[in-house]
Amino acid sequence: MKRFASAALAGFAALASCGAHAQENKEVVIGVTISTTGPAAALGIPERNALDFVPKEIAGVKLRVIALDDGGDPTNATNNARRFVTESKADFIMGSSVTPPTVAVSTVANEAGIPHFGLAPMPFTPAREKWSVDLPQPIPVVGKVLYEHMKKSNVKTVGFIGYSDSYGDLWMGDLKAQAANMGLQIVADERFARPDTSVTGQVLKLVAVNPDAVLVGASGTAAALPQIELRERGYKGPIYQTHGAASMDFIRIAGKAAEGVFMAAGPVMAPEGQSDDALTKKPGLALNSAYEAKYGPNSRSQFAAHTYDAFEVLKRIIPVAVKQATPGTPEFREAVRKALVSEREIVASQGVYNFTERDRYGVDERSRILLTVKDGKYAVVK
Repeated sequence: MKRFASAALAGFAALASCGAHAQENKEVVIGVTISTTGPAAALGIPERNALDFVPKEIAGVKLRVIALDDGGDPTNATNNARRFVTESKADFIMGSSVTPPTVAVSTVANEAGIPHFGLAPMPFTPAREKWSVDLPQPIPVVGKVLYEHMKKSNVKTVGFIGYSDSYGDLWMGDLKAQAANMGLQIVADERFARPDTSVTGQVLKLVAVNPDAVLVGASGTAAALPQIELRERGYKGPIYQTHGAASMDFIRIAGKAAEGVFMAAGPVMAPEGQSDDALTKKPGLALNSAYEAKYGPNSRSQFAAHTYDAFEVLKRIIPVAVKQATPGTPEFREAVRKALVSEREIVASQGVYNFTERDRYGVDERSRILLTVKDGKYAVVK
């Protein structure tokens, strides 16, 4: 009897141990690498702040979020991503805030076979599209609304000034791809580095060419630098900014020079103006209400929405994946990957996502609006 009792107790202990282990695994680990310091801090800080408003649990599974700063540096982002893989055993990786480190994180995630949510536009290659999707709007979708407005405004020649990295390359590539079909001629291509504090030389070249309009391919507060310089050097034509510049900080830094700018943005920047049947209206209002209640009036941010929307996507795919596998396992990550491309019409504040094996952005024209600045405030261009 004693032997039986001893064996029974051992069995119960083993079951209890297994149960505790299963309970431990009933947790989804999410590693987030963003740029809360450095030139991209204006993007990364709102992305970090948005973590205040995301769920702590989905489908009965606790979410453990580990957020690290990469300073906008691809090497730091790579190191953070590798830590998520080896130390944290992450089920998801998110980040980064700007294009070059996002590409670096995507590379690590695809090597490790971990779902990755990019928070900045990036180019996709076959080696990096299996495990990565991107939350911001793809450049061709937002670019189109800018070029269409140029055409409508009888713009014939366009000058470009943008980053001398992959973000600038993406925008120049898209401008070339779409401009010719709309009768737009590119007459200048000027570049500057993200940390630069002056673009006087580049702007003087643009002013000398005097294009009908200028497109600025930059993000964060650095996008204000060409805006200010162009106006100070006497350029009178329309200036167009990308969705990478869509923040309240742009107006604060550019000041009077921001007046009249045309800027592509996600619908979260003005959900109040959306029709009641717009699917993005409700989540956009929810995020902005919570964000501005904590961080002050007019603090809303498109970049906060990227993080917020990543968790809106998780609300749809985690319940599907946990029915098939346990978090913390390769089987769970594979179930997530499949759910990402099988779930349809995933509603979020910045768009309605329909990812496929080839379309890793998954959004359409519902994901962008056109803004201008009037009297120091953003207004929707109808």
